Amino acid sequence: MQRVVEYFNLGPAASVSGAQPADFWRRELLAGLTTFLAMAYITVVNPAMLAEAGMDFGGVFVATCLAAAFGSILMGLLGNYPVGLAPGMGQNAFFTYAVVLGMGHPWQTALGAVFLSGILFVALSLLPFREWLINAIPRNLKLGISAGIGLFLGIVALSNAGVVVDNPATLVSLGDLTAFGPLMCLIGFVVIAALAQRGVKGAVVIGIVAVSAVGWLLGEVEFKGVVALPPSPAPVLMQLDIVGALDISMVTVILTMLLVDVFDTAGTMVGVANRAGLVRPDGSLPRLGKALLADSGATLGGALLGTSSTTSYIESAVGVEAGGRTGVTAIVCGVAFLLCLLFAPLAQSVPAYATAAALLFVACLMARSLADLDWGDHSESAPAVVTALAMPLGYSIADGIGLGFIAYTGIKLLNGQYRECPPVVYLVAGIFALKFAFL
Repeated sequence: MQRVVEYFNLGPAASVSGAQPADFWRRELLAGLTTFLAMAYITVVNPAMLAEAGMDFGGVFVATCLAAAFGSILMGLLGNYPVGLAPGMGQNAFFTYAVVLGMGHPWQTALGAVFLSGILFVALSLLPFREWLINAIPRNLKLGISAGIGLFLGIVALSNAGVVVDNPATLVSLGDLTAFGPLMCLIGFVVIAALAQRGVKGAVVIGIVAVSAVGWLLGEVEFKGVVALPPSPAPVLMQLDIVGALDISMVTVILTMLLVDVFDTAGTMVGVANRAGLVRPDGSLPRLGKALLADSGATLGGALLGTSSTTSYIESAVGVEAGGRTGVTAIVCGVAFLLCLLFAPLAQSVPAYATAAALLFVACLMARSLADLDWGDHSESAPAVVTALAMPLGYSIADGIGLGFIAYTGIKLLNGQYRECPPVVYLVAGIFALKFAFL
């Protein structure tokens, strides 16, 4: 047992001077369960979102739990970081609303694109220019992409709950806020935000269950039970269409999936490592290559299982606050996701307005990255804001990213700052320009 503790206690920040094995396991177990509670909403939200793309809810529920379990355990064993993984918010929105509903591709083809983006991510995790790619994308564009995905999730949440509706004169307008669904969505959002502010663990899950229970008790939503054998994964398991994903029209889709996955993972790893005190004095992260390999491997596994890109979760910082410092935290989180497989009926009983409340709260968390923009430099802030605005208003994450990259390169060129623009940004902008012109 002591050897296991010594294996995971790598680095001075991860170890506790004089700590006994019992203290280590108690600390990591609590942190893992706390991380799971912060992430558990994805077992409801992800199946509900991918079901809109035509996928089977029960099959995606199983895929979500298995992908989260596989990714988290792999991160714990390989990367030794206290980071939980699951199908990512933002990636699932891009999968459903941009690729399937927006561009009209079958969900099987979209899964193939997830798999191919995962292969590229694995290659980047193995090759030495991985750090170059991560560092080459301007910081402000990264912030704009993150905020834009948040705003996109926000409008998706509000429209799914009926809080906003389409209007031929103004494009969008408020729906009937006295109707049961919109009212419960807003109440659920307020409950989640208030509990999160008070530091309550699992605030999102509590909010989802609370407003769902109101619907069950009033007969507005059918309650299908709590525990049962897991649904069959067959409808989505190994259903990816890799050949279809190799079509030229999928190039920007795969590139977008790759960019979002790479930068989401990098940001999460840096944020969680900072909170855990794992960052080296020179600012580098220990075992980053292995951690990125675990994350990219989880994306491959998730695509085979039948879900959108699996990625590291910033909610893992909650587990770090509870004492998590090693990969054991991630492994415990993964085991908890496995146990979740028995609660499929409860997940299927959660109404759309409840998951919309959670989405709206997550949107708020992601949108706050706009505060970190360099507002004093218009060549940096303006493209980031364009990126953030274009995603929800154009109802396309990919198009928002494309407009942001094109705006960034255009402003830098006209301003005589073309040397400040990394070559990879010109490359990405060129790809999107060709996509807008010919696809």
